[in-house]
Amino acid sequence: MNLNYSDEQNMLREQVLKFCETNYDFIDREKILDSDSGYSEENWKQFSELGWLAVPFKEDNGGFNFGPIELTVLFEEFGKALVVEPYLSSVVMSGTVLEGSNYPKKTSIIEKIISGEHQVSVAYAEANIGYNFLKCVTTVSKDGDNLSLNGSKSLVLNGGNADQFIVLANHENAPALVLIDADVKGLSVQSFKTLDGQTCGELTFENVSLNAESILALGDEAETLFNRMIDLSILCISAEAVGAMTSSYMKTVQYTKEREQFAQPISNFQVLQHRMVDMFIETELTKSLLIKATLQLDSDDPEAANTISALKVQVGKAGRLVGQHAVQLHGGMGVSNEMSIGHYLKRFTAIDSMFGNTQYHINKYQKDK
Repeated sequence: MNLNYSDEQNMLREQVLKFCETNYDFIDREKILDSDSGYSEENWKQFSELGWLAVPFKEDNGGFNFGPIELTVLFEEFGKALVVEPYLSSVVMSGTVLEGSNYPKKTSIIEKIISGEHQVSVAYAEANIGYNFLKCVTTVSKDGDNLSLNGSKSLVLNGGNADQFIVLANHENAPALVLIDADVKGLSVQSFKTLDGQTCGELTFENVSLNAESILALGDEAETLFNRMIDLSILCISAEAVGAMTSSYMKTVQYTKEREQFAQPISNFQVLQHRMVDMFIETELTKSLLIKATLQLDSDDPEAANTISALKVQVGKAGRLVGQHAVQLHGGMGVSNEMSIGHYLKRFTAIDSMFGNTQYHINKYQKDK
């Protein structure tokens, strides 16, 4: 098994790394988060010009036909810089559903996503159903010759900026994925910030009128498509977590070398060295499991879903340990908004809760086994 990255993959990593080092320091990130949209439109335009928005799409739709490996390379570098642009929601999640569907106009939408002029978000989570997303209360029902969408969705990533939404709903006791415009009559969007500063939306549907063409997938097809999207999304945020762990560890090592106590750097104290070793080990274990899950998903291995659940559990545990140790070793400064280290811990906390938390995936793994 070849575990080396190709020249193209290494080139992609170097390109993202260079961009983040040049254009994405912590002060710039804070300014972006304080903006109305919660992301930089200029950066998003550059993402498009550099070809990053085309990475996972097929050549027929104007993409590069890359797969999970390239996406994890991209997201690992995003995690190091805590990039907040809506790549996950508009490219990975929406792109997976659109490309896998039989929607006749999908190519034109994907081309607009790649150009950076159009954004689509997936609305799948609801209150009071936990992580059993397919058991949703939001319904699509017949309304004369048309269909009517009613219900609500929570924690819709980039919800306040999306031009269209892909909504997971229940249609005649079967899952359905439907596409609606953000300005459709009967839809209200309430935008808010999450713990880690990301922009989310709360969607409410009141008799939103749909036609048959709005349905992207139904029944087993919709369930398969949705699960595929969830698996790839977990892989991406896990890669992001690995990048954030690496950066947290490196920043902590550097800080302990510079901070002095009792006339010597605190990095000389053995008890602190042990903590940093623990941070390094957990990061490397997560990275190894990420590689295994990526290769399995890339080769359509039937065991990929189980490995991804195991990866999500490891990410939750390791992220908490690395984040907490990093903050504690920085002392009181670690929890200040002026230092990046506390923001990594916030991101680890958010990632743990996305697409099923640690306990959910432990139960899922045990059940599937």
